[in-house]
Amino acid sequence: MKTKTTPTIPEEFKITETINQDTWLVNGVLEKWEGKTSEVYSSISSTEDGKPTLLGTIPYLGEPEANRALLAAADAFGKGKGLWPTMKVADRVLCMERFVKQMEKQRDAVVKLLMWEIGKTLNDSRKEFDRTVEYIYDTIEEYKQLDRDSAKFTKHDGIHAHIRRGPLGIVLCLGPYNYPLNETFALLIPALIMGNTAIFKPAKHGVLLMTPLLEAFRSSFPKGVVNIVYGRGREVAAPIMQSGRIDVLALIGNSRSAVALQDHHPYKNRLRLVLGLEAKNPAVILPDADMDLTINECISGTLSFNGQRCTALKVLYVHEEVADTFNKRFAERVDALKFGNPWEEGVMLTPLPEPGKPEYIKELIDDALAKGAKIINKKGGKMMGNYIYPAVLYPVTKDMRVYEEEQFGPVIPIMPFDDIEQPAADVADSSYGQQVSLFGENVHNLAPLIDTLVNLVCRVNLNSSCQRGPDVYPFTGRKDSAAGTLSVHDALRSFSIRTFVASKDNDYNNRILNDLLDSKASNFISTDYIL
Repeated sequence: MKTKTTPTIPEEFKITETINQDTWLVNGVLEKWEGKTSEVYSSISSTEDGKPTLLGTIPYLGEPEANRALLAAADAFGKGKGLWPTMKVADRVLCMERFVKQMEKQRDAVVKLLMWEIGKTLNDSRKEFDRTVEYIYDTIEEYKQLDRDSAKFTKHDGIHAHIRRGPLGIVLCLGPYNYPLNETFALLIPALIMGNTAIFKPAKHGVLLMTPLLEAFRSSFPKGVVNIVYGRGREVAAPIMQSGRIDVLALIGNSRSAVALQDHHPYKNRLRLVLGLEAKNPAVILPDADMDLTINECISGTLSFNGQRCTALKVLYVHEEVADTFNKRFAERVDALKFGNPWEEGVMLTPLPEPGKPEYIKELIDDALAKGAKIINKKGGKMMGNYIYPAVLYPVTKDMRVYEEEQFGPVIPIMPFDDIEQPAADVADSSYGQQVSLFGENVHNLAPLIDTLVNLVCRVNLNSSCQRGPDVYPFTGRKDSAAGTLSVHDALRSFSIRTFVASKDNDYNNRILNDLLDSKASNFISTDYIL
C-alpha cells in the first residue's frame, strides 16, 4: 500500500475552485437558490493529510420546492393537452438533438467530475460520457423508426385503426451513483422523447456533474418538461409520490428505495414501474473452461469500477476439479491490479465514493473469516482511507453474509461445487434474476444449463462477464432485480402506451380521415414521417 503523500494531479484534472451550484431547474427557469445547501465531497484527497476534497455545494430543497416541480411538470403535460405531449415527432426530435449537441460541448467538465465525485477511472469516465451521447442519438433514430412504422392505417373487421404509442404522463426519475450519467439518461431520455414530462433528482454521489448540463436542459425543452430537484429523497421524492400525480416511477437503485417510494403513492394500481435494482450475478466455471479467458473475464466482471455495478459478477462458482488452479491464478491477478487515482495510467482500483463503504466490506470479510473462509490473496482486505483492497474469499458457504448480500464493492466470494445442479439450484432460489456467466466448451454440459438458466435470469453470457451493453439489447431482470425493460428499443415502449384512433369503414368516416390527413390539422393522425 502507498504511504500518504501529496498526490500528483495533472493540471487539467485539478480542482482549482469549488462549484457552488446555486440554481435548480423548475418550469423552464434556472431559479436562484438562497436557502440551505449541502456540501459535496470527493473521497479522493488532493492534500498530504488525506482528507476528502470539497468539490462544491448543491441546493438542499424541501417539500415546497418538490411541489413546485410537480406542478410545473403537471402543467407542461396539461392533462394531455400540453405542448410537449401533443407536439409533432419531428419537433420533439429537434429538441432532443438541440440538447445532445449542447451536451457534447461539456464532455471535459463532466468527465472530470465523474472522476472526482465517484472515483471512476479516466477511461471509464470518458466511455460513460461517450456511450451516453451515442445512446441519445440511437434513441432518436429508434424513435424515428417507431414513427415510420406507425405512419399507416390498418384495417380489420371493417374498422380502420391508426395506432401509435403515446406518453404516460408525469415521470419521477431517480438514477444511481455508479453510472450517474449513463443509467440516469437511459431512463430520462426515452421518457422525455415519448412525450412525458419529468421531475429528475440526481444521485447522491455524482450530483455536481449535472451542473454543466443544466443550461442545455433549460434551453432545449419547453418549460416544465424537465424539472431538476436536489435534496434528500424523503424530503423531495416522498411528497411528490404522496400527491398521487406521478404516472411512472423510473428508478435505478435498490429495492428498499423503490418499495418505500411506491408505498407513498396512493394509487399503486395505476403506477407504472421502470426499475433497475439489485443483482447477485454468478459465474459458473466448468472443468473444461479456457482458464486464461475465464480469469480475464472474471477479473473484469468482479472488479471493474471496484465491483460497484449491478451487472458485476458477485459470486464465483468454481468446479472442484479446477478450483486450486483457478484460485491461485485469480488471486495473483487480483494482487497485480494497480490502485491509484482515476487519472493515473493503467489504474483499475480507485477510492470508493461512499463514506463507510470500506467498513461495510470489512464486516463482510470478518463474517466470512469467522465462518471458515480464508482470504486467498496476499493484499486482500488492506485498508487506507476510503479504499479497501479486493479480498478473494474461499471457500464461501451459504451462511455467510457475503453470499446472501449484494456487496456492491471489492470483495469476491468463491464457492466450490462438484455437481452442476448446485449453482443452478442456487440461481433458482435466489431473490435476484438478472444475469449469469457460464464458462466452458462442452456443449452437452452447456446445453441443459442454458435451457434452465434462461428461465431464471434474463441474460446468459457464454464465456464472458455479465454486462449491460450493447444498449440495443434488452436490459432487465426477474424477481427483485428489475421491472420493465431498458434498451434503445425497449425503453421507448416502457415509457409509453399503445393508443389509437378507430373508425368504421364507411364513406362518411373515410372522408373525415382523408380531410384530417390532407389538412395536417392533427399531429396524431398523420402518415408523414422523418427519413
